[in-house]
Amino acid sequence: MMRAAGIQIDRVAAELEGASAEAILAWTAGAGGRASFSTGFGVEGCVLVHLIASARLPIDVFTLDTGLLFPETYDLWQRLEQRYGITIHAVRPEQTVEAQAASLGPALWERDPDRCCDLRKTAPLKRALEGVDFWISAIRRDQTPERATAPVVERNARYNLIKVNPLVRWTAKDVWRFVHANDVPYNPLHDQGYPSIGCQPCTSAVAEGEDPRAGRWRGREKRECGLHVNPTNPINLINLSNLTDLSK
Repeated sequence: MMRAAGIQIDRVAAELEGASAEAILAWTAGAGGRASFSTGFGVEGCVLVHLIASARLPIDVFTLDTGLLFPETYDLWQRLEQRYGITIHAVRPEQTVEAQAASLGPALWERDPDRCCDLRKTAPLKRALEGVDFWISAIRRDQTPERATAPVVERNARYNLIKVNPLVRWTAKDVWRFVHANDVPYNPLHDQGYPSIGCQPCTSAVAEGEDPRAGRWRGREKRECGLHVNPTNPINLINLSNLTDLSK
């Protein structure tokens, strides 16, 4: 049966808080809306690709191809598609790196990384999420202070949809335990001191004892590209009359 009225997101999040990642994904896929997963090919994203593909869930998978990814990341993209028999769609900025340099000057990421992230990641994501009801992410609470209070399910006011975080309760050890147990392909840069991998110009290796995200935008206060920032969330009640009853 379908739930016939509005749902309190807090209630949904509470009901799914103790659920497995598999159960959270299954609920999302069966909730009656369009679901998409955006992966940056971090190890957590590889876990979700494995879970989505293994269960053959009707969830679109895409990546934000900034044109500045590591060669190892592009290689992993192909390996995941071949391993799981899926297509990971590319979502690209309106301008190539060369066109951006011609219009705004070279190496914008060095002069104004926030602007570069907006042009090459945030704006493309907004376009990709048009018409999407459920946006699945691979964030975890233990990654950054900004993510420490992320619920399993939340209302995202910026993109006007429901954001689902199936791995939010996992630790780094949980992720790697799953990867090794299931032989999930992952970026070899993780074994070379890169716990968090983004665009090549803005990502460096992390020394032992450093914060796992210290290699992102090194030397700056910046720790987020802006994709997972939800600045306003005034209403936590939305009409989800077409969603499957959580009790089923």
